[in-house]
Amino acid sequence: MDKSWMKKQRGSMEYIEGVLNFVEFASEHASDGKIFCPCTKCVNLCLVPPGVAREHLWRKGMLQSYTHWKWHGELADVPTATKCGSSHVQDSLEQYGDFHGMLHDLCPTHEMPPEPMEEGERVQEPAEGQPTDGAQKFYNMIDDVDKLLYASCTKFSIFSAIVVLFQLKTLCGWTNKSFTMLLQVLMDMLPSDAKLPKDHYEAKKIVRDLGLGYEKIHACPNDCMLFWKENVNLEACPCCKISRWKTNEASVTGNNASSSKGKKKAAKILRWFPLKPRLQRLFLSPDLASSMKWHVNGRTVDGVMRHPANSDAWKMFDSTHLQFSSDPRNVRLGLAADGFNPFGILSTTHSTWPVMLVP
Repeated sequence: MDKSWMKKQRGSMEYIEGVLNFVEFASEHASDGKIFCPCTKCVNLCLVPPGVAREHLWRKGMLQSYTHWKWHGELADVPTATKCGSSHVQDSLEQYGDFHGMLHDLCPTHEMPPEPMEEGERVQEPAEGQPTDGAQKFYNMIDDVDKLLYASCTKFSIFSAIVVLFQLKTLCGWTNKSFTMLLQVLMDMLPSDAKLPKDHYEAKKIVRDLGLGYEKIHACPNDCMLFWKENVNLEACPCCKISRWKTNEASVTGNNASSSKGKKKAAKILRWFPLKPRLQRLFLSPDLASSMKWHVNGRTVDGVMRHPANSDAWKMFDSTHLQFSSDPRNVRLGLAADGFNPFGILSTTHSTWPVMLVP
């Protein structure tokens, strides 16, 4: 497919005709009548009607680094060294999940107004042909999704291999050290051109931009308090007087000189996973967002008890908090304690479902 028009001057007949051909090609793979706009302002992060994308490309120019139109229906090039057909390679790469779709769900897309931009509109734009910092991180992850783990690999890209390994690490309770040891063994097993990271730290840096991290908060070794907010600078717990730091073995043996050089390590750490970003992440995926709003948009209201939304408690909460209940994205969280035994004298476990309403 001819892409030489991308480097032509805006306003030239070659550039205008190239934009028309591109929009026509992209419209054949449009999602709900909209396409990602690859202009230098939107950098493939905005879903717009094809006509708006055409106007943006004429006014703002095409993103020069976007030479493989992966978001507009162009298939990825597969190395000739593979023995399988291209369709088989693509199907194999999707065996462990749709990683392209996952990344687009994680990167918020903004609906643009259907009318073209006015001539006098002034917006802060990135440098000509250059993506923003957030978009560049997104493209880096996309590149890792497209790059095969090694030349003849048909099942994994760099990104999918790391994500799958991290998933196994979580499910099986591997330590960071064991994860690093596994990566080193895999590097010896795989071909020399394999692009796996060398250790857990390098692997974590690659997937860090996926977000949903956590915050470390130091805690009293005896669980008296958290060293947080107004207590963040305390050196010891005011209740039990225990130091917040681990005892340095060197100081115990009398080597005070070496003990003063090392970095202090907290004796106990609480890992706080903020709730709001995780709820927001659920609404970034179109499929999950539909399910999250099902109790408003998809539920059958016929007087039959089929869902907690039909209960008197739910209805009473809605009538009390009108502003919250009027938004179809309102969420109620049910907390489960599977296998928890609240009574020590019992030998059996059971599940409890206390409900917490979150306005």
